[in-house]
Amino acid sequence: MIRLLRLFCLAVLLVVVSASPTAAHDVRAGADLRIAQTIAGAELTLVIKATTRVPGPLRVEVIGFPSAPALDLRLRSTADGRVTHGTAAPGRPAQFRVEETGPHELTVGAGGETAVIPFRVLVDRGSGWEFLIYGGLFVAGLLLVGGLLTGAFNRRGRPAVVVTAVAAAGISVAALIVVLEPWLPARPPDGAEPRPTGSALGRPYVQRVVTTVPARPAAGEEFTTRVELFDGSTGRPVDDLAVHHEAMAHLVVTSQDGRYFRHVHPLRTAPGRLEVRLRADRPGRYLTYVELERTDSGGQLLTGSFTVAGPERPTASPGPGIQDAAAGTVTVTPAVPRAGRPATVEVAANGTPRPWLGMAGHLIVRAEDGEFLGHVHEMGTPGSRLRFTFGFPVPGRYFAWAQYATDRGITTVPFTVEVPR
Repeated sequence: MIRLLRLFCLAVLLVVVSASPTAAHDVRAGADLRIAQTIAGAELTLVIKATTRVPGPLRVEVIGFPSAPALDLRLRSTADGRVTHGTAAPGRPAQFRVEETGPHELTVGAGGETAVIPFRVLVDRGSGWEFLIYGGLFVAGLLLVGGLLTGAFNRRGRPAVVVTAVAAAGISVAALIVVLEPWLPARPPDGAEPRPTGSALGRPYVQRVVTTVPARPAAGEEFTTRVELFDGSTGRPVDDLAVHHEAMAHLVVTSQDGRYFRHVHPLRTAPGRLEVRLRADRPGRYLTYVELERTDSGGQLLTGSFTVAGPERPTASPGPGIQDAAAGTVTVTPAVPRAGRPATVEVAANGTPRPWLGMAGHLIVRAEDGEFLGHVHEMGTPGSRLRFTFGFPVPGRYFAWAQYATDRGITTVPFTVEVPR
């Protein structure tokens, strides 16, 4: 009996260890899908609410700021081509109806811009372990009743002891599965993408081409930054990006001198193509950094550059709900940071921060020569003072931007840090 118990425990341990934990960027059945978009000059987050049954309702919400535009929405089922339309704005969600699980596309339009967001309608099929839980309890109940009856009619009691022991084992198995169920492999939900059958090493990294339309933007004029993504092995467009910190991609654009900074979330306008409209206020070289994650591949930072021509032309606000703040609200500890050692950056927020991209605050750091870009998040400190921990890799000058959101909009706090040799 002891040997059997040991073998049972070993089997449970192997199942738990081999079970793959759900990644933070996976979209699960029963969970909302949140995707940040920079559209019509505004920062918005689309929330595609979880669907519990099909056919059934699908709700799309918009999280934004007071000046955010209304969105024209178009929902299409990839399987049968069924199309429905709606509109949404902050505080005014759109309600759709879905007839089946699986791949869908949500087209979003505002200010002459259009994004197409692919997603899957997932419905939980329930845990396959429930059969063992309820089956074990049912069998245990029958055996306990049988043990009591056997004991009543058998004076020796040995069969009753055996039956009762087996029943207790059934209860123990059921209880153990209840405790371990969160770590056991789950059944894929209805509508889930088939598991890849390719290499166990995952998919190749993404290659990129960064261009602008027009090819040489003029200072003060609006232009489009385009990022085209290709499979590093086949050269085909990459259209399997995972949602990474509530966005399909994060694009950071800075001028070479660090005076211009934008952190935006480009629109998917075609398979493998991301675009966002920008406006630069001064001529010169601009550096781009795209932070993304490909499904079954991992996170990447893709770099590029472009040049802006013409005389300097100051522009208006970076966009609705986006503003800059003075750098005097930043404290770096130690005051003279050392390369390779962690430093603490504290930012006094003007107002109460609210979650943006899943975090209370963001710190983006770029080396003066543009060869390094770092991005960390706030440490979860309650209140209006944001704290970040960051390690500057080598001596030199760094441009940094702390960002946070309040009910009024997104605030960017620029500052510089000198790391001595």
